[in-house]
Amino acid sequence: MKLAAEPFLKIEEGVRGIRDILEIAGAEDTESLEHFKKDLANLSRKADDLEFKTLLNEETDINNAILSVNAGAGGTEACDWAAMLLRMYTMWAESKGYKLTWIDQLHGEEAGIKNATLLITGDYAYGYLKAESGVHRLVRISPFDSNKRRHTSFASIDVLPEVSDDIKIAVNEVDLKVDTYRSGGKGGQHANKTDSAVRITHIPTGIVVQCQNERSQFKNKSMAMKLLKARLYEIERQKKAKDLETAYDSKKDIEWGSQIRSYVLHPYKMVKDHRTGFEVGNAEGVLDGKLDGFIEAYLKGLRTKDA
Repeated sequence: MKLAAEPFLKIEEGVRGIRDILEIAGAEDTESLEHFKKDLANLSRKADDLEFKTLLNEETDINNAILSVNAGAGGTEACDWAAMLLRMYTMWAESKGYKLTWIDQLHGEEAGIKNATLLITGDYAYGYLKAESGVHRLVRISPFDSNKRRHTSFASIDVLPEVSDDIKIAVNEVDLKVDTYRSGGKGGQHANKTDSAVRITHIPTGIVVQCQNERSQFKNKSMAMKLLKARLYEIERQKKAKDLETAYDSKKDIEWGSQIRSYVLHPYKMVKDHRTGFEVGNAEGVLDGKLDGFIEAYLKGLRTKDA
């Protein structure tokens, strides 16, 4: 308990120290008041961060996150939109100091990506990013349309917690179909010389995972197994929560009417989350990774729902 309360106690101690000094100095001492403005602002930011983390109280919130982006309805437009979302999440993760590890990526035929999966490593990566699971909708003037018409595109985000080694997930080798193939991803020309990429099919559930990031087939298989265990763990978690449908059966089509968030770049600029009602006009900022407002609104909504 003492360790858990330590951040709060430090903030309280800082505020008390400033208050005591100001009481001695008096209200007329404007120099002291100016001196402590920055200290108070810093303590305020720490208090906000601490309040934010109190929203992350589920067992797997502290875990690393496995994030997948999948282009939906819309062809080239959707592939480009998926690439924009991937950039948004990598910029957000980098701003938090998280480490990024590419697991798999399939480029679009003309532009963007059809899908991509990456591991985001750092404390509470999953707790924050679980708010992003769902269908994301973009409205803009298409850069691929010579007539400059407005287009609507869709892509889905799937976020899973990386399963730590102390959580045992039973996977029988006889239930796995393992295929190897030549990598076409970030491994480059060296990766393409051998069948280093690995695809694993879990026969009982039909789940398919793959990894082609590493030159080593062994490392790719190890990462693919991590991804498989994360997906199996999520199914079990859904069952324990007594949901009527599993995460995969309940996933909506990646098209109109199923989106959790809309990004509008024309005729006006706005990003709105349809679950919480939170919206901002700085669409460019959001696409540059400024997601904390949306994440916080979602987490606060969960706490209100559970209360």
